[in-house]
This record gives sequence, structure tokens and C-alpha cells, in this order.
Amino acid sequence: MSIETLPATTAPEAITPMRRLVPAILASTGGASGATLAPLQLLLTIHVVAIAGTDAAIMFGFVTGAGALTAIIANPLAGRLSDRTTARLGRRRTWILGSALVGSLVMLAVMFTTEIWQVALVWAVVQAAFTVQVAITSALLADQVPPDRRGGVSGLMGLGITILPLVVLAVIGAVGSGPHQWFIAGGVGLVGGVVAVLLIRERRHVPVDRPARMSVRELLSAYWVSPVRHPAFGWAFLTRFLIYCSFATGAFTTFLLLDKFGLTTDELAPYVVGIAGVGILGIAVASVASGFISDRIQRQKPFVLVGGMLSAVGLVLTVFSPTIELLYLSFGLSAIGAGVVYAVDNALCVRMLPSSEDVAKDFGIINLASGLPASLVPFLAPALLALGGFPALYLTLAAFGVLGALSVVRLPEMGKEGDPRWAQINR
Repeated sequence: MSIETLPATTAPEAITPMRRLVPAILASTGGASGATLAPLQLLLTIHVVAIAGTDAAIMFGFVTGAGALTAIIANPLAGRLSDRTTARLGRRRTWILGSALVGSLVMLAVMFTTEIWQVALVWAVVQAAFTVQVAITSALLADQVPPDRRGGVSGLMGLGITILPLVVLAVIGAVGSGPHQWFIAGGVGLVGGVVAVLLIRERRHVPVDRPARMSVRELLSAYWVSPVRHPAFGWAFLTRFLIYCSFATGAFTTFLLLDKFGLTTDELAPYVVGIAGVGILGIAVASVASGFISDRIQRQKPFVLVGGMLSAVGLVLTVFSPTIELLYLSFGLSAIGAGVVYAVDNALCVRMLPSSEDVAKDFGIINLASGLPASLVPFLAPALLALGGFPALYLTLAAFGVLGALSVVRLPEMGKEGDPRWAQINR
């Protein structure tokens, strides 16, 4: 197979009008995120406590870790299968609907689990299904969104993924405890998937020079894109991985407040809610604004560079903040940085994909760069905390953020694809 240097971003075939495509993408990604994150923060926690009692914290980590690992494994594989799907419904709509159905229906089974291993098994299927739904929907950015509109659409995706889980959480918290809470959570994911399928227009896919049946080797290739053969893709993966390492501190916020400011568990709630509110506001405003500005000026690299640096600065300020008031500022800076990256990094990574035939598979691999830090950082955190406490942990992650921000310099800017000064997009 020959390798060609891609001279410019290939315009997608815009089958679905943007007035339908944007709501479809927001419904699917927001619905899947709401169906996963809202139960994760409330319903699943309560269920694990009821089963595990005093060991709930450890068992909850086991359950969520199993879910994250399964989602990481399923993402590229489902992407590969989606890229090869020739169903009449379309290669993206088939998988969006299928994953929404599986995630929503299996979620109801959580209510009937009585052992932790059962919870872990069922939740792994739920999280994998909804993660696949988000990943396959994200492939539509490359399939149908014009290059000069991807920043804005990515920014709106970031807003939906941030806001809708909170709305779902508020609703299931307000309706009172009972099985209906699980029905609401699962229903959000299903409705989002169905709405997306009804709005999206997609032709039946005809693979280019592909055998009718896939070999085991081809399935396993879903987990690999050579960074030597495709250097721009490799640098995009590295950039995302390092910057997302700097985002993986959310699980330690509560412990930081207890350790640094000597708060009691009874005093935590208003501060945790306040910090969460600052984070949501920062991400929401930054993601939407930066996405549309990026499209307007046709630049992406400066946004990822600035976003990664802001996140790193926020982590440094977090360590050295003498008061909780300054801590709000540091979390706000980190949130703004994250929002900028969430919006523009997706659009940037779409340009680095090696093949229009393998969009979902390659995007699944790129998504590993954002998923792995959430698993690896908690694994490495105990060693860093033992070495130097929270300063060691946060400063290390800040360094990762800086390195990730600098790595984006190696990628070609919009309209500069094929320029030998930057990493090449090869096919």
C-alpha cells in the first residue's frame, strides 16, 4: 500500500443539513454522557454502598475501574466494526442506535444485582455501550461536518457533555429514590440515540477494496496506528494524552480540601459544589467561545497550546493557594483551559486521521489518549503522594500539561497540511 502526503483537509460529504446534524450529535453525545455520568455520581454509589457496606469505597473503585477498562477496549474495536458496517441504516446510525439500546436496557439490570462482581459486570457493559455511542457519533465530525465548522460543533459537544449529566442528576435526585430513577437515566441515553438516528441522513456504506469478512488480524489492528507511518496522528495522540493527564485530578479534589485546609467531612459539601459550579461555568463558556472563534480565524494550534498551559497554571496555583477563595480561581483557570482543549482538540484530531475509511476506528484510538489518563493517574497517584504529597502529584501533572501543550507545535495548522516543516498526514 502506497503512502501519500495529504496536501489538504478533505471535505466530507455533507449528507445531513447542519440544522439537523448538530442537534443529532448533541442529542447522542449528551444523552449517552447523561446516562453514564449521572448514575455514576449518585445511583451507582448508593447501590454499591448497600451491597458492600464499609468496603464501599474500595468496591466502587473496582466497579468503575472495570467499566473504564472495558470502555477503553471496546472503543477502537467498535470503531473498526462501524467503519466496515454495510447495513441499510448506515454505518454510524446502526451503531448509535444499537449502543443506545444495549446501554439503556442493560442499565436496568443493575437494580437486580446483589453481588459486587455482578455490579461490575453489568456496569462494564453499560459504560462500554454508551462510550461507543459517543465515539461513533464523534466520527460524524469527520464524516459530515465541514472542516471550517468543526470547532464550533466540537465546542457545543463539550457543552452538552458537561451540562446534560448535571440536568439528569438533578432530575433523578428530585423524583425520589426508587427503580424509576434507573429508568430515567437509561431513558435519556435511549432517547438521545433515537433522536440522533431520526435526524441523521446517511447512505449505505460501500467499503473501498475491503474483503467481505474481516480476519482476526484486521480486528486486532483496530488498536494500532503506526506513529512512524503516520507521524501527525502520533503527535496528536501524544498531545491529547499528556494534556488529559493534567485534567485527571477531579477524583482528588475532595481529599485536597481535607488535607490542605483541614476541613471536616461535614464542611465539604458547599465547597465541592462551589468548585464544581466554577468548573462547569469555565468549561461551558470556554468550549463554546473557543470553538467558534477557532472556526472564524481558521486556527487550532494556538487554542490547544493556550488551553494546555492554562490547565497547568491552574494546577500550580491549586498547590500554592493559601485560601479557598484563591482555590476557586485556580480551578476556574484549569476549567477554562479544559474547555478550550475540549472544543478545538477534537476538530484538530479529525484532521490528523489517516484514512476516511477508518474514521471511527482511528478516532477510537485517539479517544484512548483521553481515556487512559483517567485510569493511569489514579494508579500512579499513591506513589506521587507518598513521595511529596499533593504538590508532587499536581506539579507532575502540570508538567505533563505543559509538555502536551508544546507537543501541538509539531502538528500542521489548518491549510498547512503537507508543509514539510510539520508532521505529515500520510495515507
